[in-house]
Amino acid sequence: MKIEKEKCTGCHACYSICPKHCIEMQADNDGFLYPKIDRTICINCGRCENICPALNKPAPQKIGQAYACINKNDEVRMQSSSGGVFTLIAEYVINNGGAVFGAAFDENLSVRHIMIESVNDLGKLRGSKYVQSSIGNSYKEAKNLLECGRIVLFSGTPCQISGLLSYLGKEYSNLITQDLICHGVPPASVWHKYLDWLASVYSAAVDQRTAPSFRDKSTGWKSYSLSVSFTDGKKSAKTFSEDLFMRAFLNDLDLRPSCYCCPSKGIQRQSDITLADFWGIENIVPEMFDNKGTSLVIVNSDKGKQLFDTISPQMIIKEVDTQQALIYNPAAYKSSVLSPARERFMYLINEADFEKAIRKSINNSIIKRTLRKIKRIIERVY
Repeated sequence: MKIEKEKCTGCHACYSICPKHCIEMQADNDGFLYPKIDRTICINCGRCENICPALNKPAPQKIGQAYACINKNDEVRMQSSSGGVFTLIAEYVINNGGAVFGAAFDENLSVRHIMIESVNDLGKLRGSKYVQSSIGNSYKEAKNLLECGRIVLFSGTPCQISGLLSYLGKEYSNLITQDLICHGVPPASVWHKYLDWLASVYSAAVDQRTAPSFRDKSTGWKSYSLSVSFTDGKKSAKTFSEDLFMRAFLNDLDLRPSCYCCPSKGIQRQSDITLADFWGIENIVPEMFDNKGTSLVIVNSDKGKQLFDTISPQMIIKEVDTQQALIYNPAAYKSSVLSPARERFMYLINEADFEKAIRKSINNSIIKRTLRKIKRIIERVY
């Protein structure tokens, strides 16, 4: 494949389309998955290159209509990252005989895409996971269901939705795609190094039977916490500004290289529906803010609008201007900025414990930013 490594999003489209199964997704030194081609069985058909969304950027749809939404079921809302809208979409699909694909923790607390067919399993997919999910064979499984006439909801990051649509190669009336406003994705390796560090700090094993929560609302929606349980009953729960994994994530220290030049950014989306936190809701629609979570829903297609109207009676809704709704959510159209300390951090987590790697990297990053500001001031003066 003729693609620069830093442009590959790891979407699995090439892996899924290969007729000879000669492409494997292998982790690099940082832990990100990239396609590896077995040239001994490759027939040079070119299908992998032809469907790669990074090489052949698909045409986006028109700018969607934005809404502020809250699930009327307060229990579901509190279990969700924002306003609980994903659950309503997924319930509709399952109750109509469909299947739902989304990111879930596996038995090792790695994040993988799975398929569910029961509302009892929705808890596995509910909530944000700030780790890149491995698609595996999900595209192939989704296609098989679509060809059988089943309704399919596929939830994922914008690049994963782009990969799915490129792989399918045609429209399916029974497919619903839902993406999200994505900051970027760290690799599983950093996540597991963080869990190992936590286990050493708490002198207890991480409970792999209890899914961590990246968006624990016990400290409020706006000051959410990352919570992890241990086998001895202890629990770590620190707000995003205090938790070390979240500090690395939000300081752009551990994101996939393609996240710094994301090909899927933009207000115009390929998905039918985009979900996100409605940050800034207290300034735009203050009556919709109670610090329990409000969803930003952007309806991008006629199919998405039809579904949205169907589940609307179960929500509190306020239509808002799309441009205004994205004022406090620039990740919708801006890629993350490559931190000058990223390379240092990715090296240090293999040489030191997680806390030392973070503190050395963030301090180093602050110093470099300060020096750049001083340089710009000097240049303006002279």
